[in-house]
Amino acid sequence: MSVIERAGLALLHRMDPERAHRIALSALGTGVMPLPGPVSSARLATRLAGLSLPNPVGLAAGFDKNAVALGPLARAGFGWIECGAATPRPQDGNEAPRLWRLSEDRAVINRFGFNNDGAPTIAGRLAARRKGGVPVGLNLGANKDSADRAQDFAAVLTACGPHVDFATVNVSSPNTESLRDLQGSAALAKLLAGVVAARDALEGRPAVFVKIAPDLSDREIEDIAGVAEASGIDGIVATNTTLKRDGLTSADKDRPGGLSGRPLMARSTEVLAKLYRATGGRIPLVGVGGISSAEDAFEKIRAGATAVQLYSALVYDGIGLAARIAEGLDRIAEREGLGSLSDAVGTGV
Repeated sequence: MSVIERAGLALLHRMDPERAHRIALSALGTGVMPLPGPVSSARLATRLAGLSLPNPVGLAAGFDKNAVALGPLARAGFGWIECGAATPRPQDGNEAPRLWRLSEDRAVINRFGFNNDGAPTIAGRLAARRKGGVPVGLNLGANKDSADRAQDFAAVLTACGPHVDFATVNVSSPNTESLRDLQGSAALAKLLAGVVAARDALEGRPAVFVKIAPDLSDREIEDIAGVAEASGIDGIVATNTTLKRDGLTSADKDRPGGLSGRPLMARSTEVLAKLYRATGGRIPLVGVGGISSAEDAFEKIRAGATAVQLYSALVYDGIGLAARIAEGLDRIAEREGLGSLSDAVGTGV
């Protein structure tokens, strides 16, 4: 980590977490933060559901909810970027405070509730971005007061889909009441059928993923795997945040919302491996949850992930972490004698 990045993090950690996040996002566009630029090699280049990634290290949804910093983020070493979540109409989300750092646990709790500028505004920003470079996608959400949340996902995709390379159906956020009920087999099958129909009506036909929770039983994981394969979507993202609080020591450990960061690593990797076994490697998986090093990312890959995403570790290790993890993965691949990281997918299951 650079001296500038270290000093910036120390300053941000003296602020309210949500205010610090807004400042960090704004600072990306000023040139104050040093950005490493693209990170790639023959070993790192990855194919994910038809997408060409220079490296498999992606930015998870939530950091750039409103697609305001896509240019700088594309120069931060990520191999792919996901913005959002977006909902059909703008909404403020839940009342503050709604974001807590759990520094002792290197974790974060959030209860944002899909706060965003709305699909039409976000679609305009996506349309205006410079094309090329790393793939950019959008996390799809539903308005909390919607009469038909399943339809909301298709509506956001219709509005924004022409301007993205992929979209992720987010039925696993714990911060919108009853949203996780959409992970049930019948509800999920119906929802994904609507999203796939909306995707197939688009000229660009972006890849579609579904993002699931870590708080699922083995039977639910198997059911979701079956529904996902039958639906014609392109991949599964495992996992979102957890409602569990096992083993935490921080004073804010019992705050309401979803927990992310280091404590999620073991459970999210376990779910990922179970999904890989359930799907037999027939559908690409994305590993998310607790990644803060190249070794963590490689563990996800060996558990079945074609690519990975991170977010919470950036709070503690800075925006340059993406490049450091990608470079570390390249060294691991060389050490293991791999021509490509893709050769390691699922080898630990």
